[in-house]
Amino acid sequence: MTASVAGTDPSDAVAAASVEGVRSAKQTVQSVERAFTLLEAMADADGVMGVSSLAAETGLPLPTIHRLIRTLVELGYLHQDPSRRYVLGPRLIRLGEKSSRMLTFFARPHLLRLASDLGETANLAMLDNDQIVYVAQAPSKHAMRMFTEVGKRVSPHCTAVGKAIFATMADDDMRAVLRRTGMARMTDNTVTDPDEFARRVATAREQGFAFDEGEQELGVRCVAVALTDAPARLAVSVSGPASRMTGEFVDRAVPMLTAVARALEADLR
Repeated sequence: MTASVAGTDPSDAVAAASVEGVRSAKQTVQSVERAFTLLEAMADADGVMGVSSLAAETGLPLPTIHRLIRTLVELGYLHQDPSRRYVLGPRLIRLGEKSSRMLTFFARPHLLRLASDLGETANLAMLDNDQIVYVAQAPSKHAMRMFTEVGKRVSPHCTAVGKAIFATMADDDMRAVLRRTGMARMTDNTVTDPDEFARRVATAREQGFAFDEGEQELGVRCVAVALTDAPARLAVSVSGPASRMTGEFVDRAVPMLTAVARALEADLR
């Protein structure tokens, strides 16, 4: 015979314990969600924020923010600077480096398919510290092809991927990047006037893809599509000799690039 508290059905006690377990589990998940909400808000603010700004940005109660911050500081994911604001900590660097490498894991199958279907080099590039860095690539099988090493950094204004990414940004933010990086002339085709460049980015925004017409390297043409729903500013592109990158080629390439961009967005969620 099962012992129970007088007047209490044992099944009720089990049910109450189950509800309490679910409630505890939910609170644990909520705490993790809130911690990442704080970290992401700080990342969007260039990595430095005060408690009041975090409260205004996230809508979280101050006691909750203080509790989470104490934990994140103890773990090394946050530091407090002399002005008493909080700064993203160095332990996040290791996570970021590993996460960046995983971009290659997710992107490579898509890029290999693009390179196979189109016959030209396919790339994934990211805007990082005001520069374009190539993070993954599937090379063309042609002897004459575009050579862009993974890890190479270039100025965004002379690349199709740069224009495609700028097309997802506010015009003021784009111009701020251009002021910081300058608009060095790489070839005779490089656009060095900010207003003309802004017009070309506006065209890319309208049509959903961007071109590089020998602006980084003469004789090379590139077409790119940005990822618009991803954790970083990314774009996929196909590049090759202008003689092969004809208008007909671009008409075929753009829908494929767009499909890859959307598929990668889904993979990176």
